[in-house]
Amino acid sequence: MAQIFDRSSNALARMSLVLTGLIVIALGVTLDQLQRSPWVTRQGQRPDQPVPFSHKHHVQGLGLQCQYCHVSVEKSSYAGIPPTKTCMNCHAQIWTNAALLEPVRHSWATGESLVWTKVHDLPDYVYFNHSIHVNKGLGCSSCHGRVDQMPLMYAQNTLQMEWCLNCHRDPAKNLRPVSQIYNMAWEGPSKEKPVWCALKGEKSGTPTAESVDCVTKDPKAEVESASLNTSSMMMMAAKPSAPPLEYTQFTSQRELGRFLIDNYHIRKPNELSSCEVCHR
Repeated sequence: MAQIFDRSSNALARMSLVLTGLIVIALGVTLDQLQRSPWVTRQGQRPDQPVPFSHKHHVQGLGLQCQYCHVSVEKSSYAGIPPTKTCMNCHAQIWTNAALLEPVRHSWATGESLVWTKVHDLPDYVYFNHSIHVNKGLGCSSCHGRVDQMPLMYAQNTLQMEWCLNCHRDPAKNLRPVSQIYNMAWEGPSKEKPVWCALKGEKSGTPTAESVDCVTKDPKAEVESASLNTSSMMMMAAKPSAPPLEYTQFTSQRELGRFLIDNYHIRKPNELSSCEVCHR
């Protein structure tokens, strides 16, 4: 074969093999980054809606609670889109002639539902239950971001399976007291802003998360302050008081998260043996 191929052909063959390998690797990296990109996940995109509804105006500006519109978020697998009547509860009295709200008035007059574009849209093969996440101490902003700062709604996170698994492998970083579920500004405890939690005892028929009582002010200082009030002392003497709760101070989200995992009875990764947990 030496008569056909020059000695330099060996070097060219090696270079072509290396070049082919580099192209395959680059193609794999490109496809991996592409499927994580906003072009695929629609992360950060603001789709057109029939009405440019501003969460920032209604939540931060007017102080509306999440459950006023999403009434089923604590009881159902889906958060629910509010009916036109919910909008008209206010807008039958204010901004009654606003051009932006014409689709809402038309929907109310004709009975035709507004067709919203779903922002947080999971694949059909994924079963996600809103109620279990809310009742187990996962705040709205952990998944949806700071909705109270969004003039137009967009997906802050990818919602890909990798993102879900990262939370399920280490839920401690996202868990919070149930009293702070709807607090968009929750940042977790720190040395400057500790959190105190105590066990109240479980009750049949209520979420396990409600067996934990957490406060952001030192309960000992609160008790001492109340003891100085004579009227409070008289009320306490008139009614049999329950045994005082034993509060534990937490100065980091990691410590609080581990405590909540144990007392919220959240299954650990090695206990999630069934695919039906997420796939139905």
